[in-house]
Amino acid sequence: MTPLVTAAVLLAAVTHASWNAIAHRITDKLVGFTLIAGGGVLIGLALMPFVAVPAAGAWPYLLVSAAIHVLYYVLLMRSFRLGDFGQAYPIARGTAPLVVTVLAAVFAHEVPNAWAAAGIAVSSTGLTGVALWGMRGRRPNWPAIGAALATGVSIAAYTVVDGLGVRASGSSLGYIAWLMAVQGVVIPAYATYRLRSRLVPVLRPFATLGLLGSVLSVAAYALVLWVRAPVPIPCQILRSAGARAAH
Repeated sequence: MTPLVTAAVLLAAVTHASWNAIAHRITDKLVGFTLIAGGGVLIGLALMPFVAVPAAGAWPYLLVSAAIHVLYYVLLMRSFRLGDFGQAYPIARGTAPLVVTVLAAVFAHEVPNAWAAAGIAVSSTGLTGVALWGMRGRRPNWPAIGAALATGVSIAAYTVVDGLGVRASGSSLGYIAWLMAVQGVVIPAYATYRLRSRLVPVLRPFATLGLLGSVLSVAAYALVLWVRAPVPIPCQILRSAGARAAH
């Protein structure tokens, strides 16, 4: 792993934890995730004129991933409603690497070596241990733990699907732009149906915080997809610009 890739992974971890903290801070989870998902749609639409459309082979992965991401949002909202952030987030993130390892081995034929497997085990154990340590002396909140575990499984599922999809797309930026635009419409659409005329007044007090969360969310996952992509982002931009100029 090169220093650039290492820095990208670490930055992705920080930005991901930050937007999750923002989502947890907004008391009404539907409001928070409406702003975060809706902001992702706007960012995706803004990127589309400047990036390549994903190749045809990537679209099945992209659509499946969009469905899994919606499920992930629902499970994450439930996790944050039922449990503390310090409990839900470590369990979800600690579960995901182990499940990703198994799914990647089965579907992508990527089997880590002994050192990588040991690193995955240590990181997952450490994250889960943080949550368990915070629960000491208290009765376990099994619904919250179950929701966090299910969230971790959904993270693992879209991680593997997007790992395959971005490689087939030919453009990690194009893939992330279309993924954000497709997956992000569901939660805002549901909120519009649920809140109707109350939507704008309810969203307004949290708009700045929620849209900041959306920027961090897109940045975090764009970094992750770039790490998985075979073509560096600058090359994608140049290639996309060249393709448009040729036409």
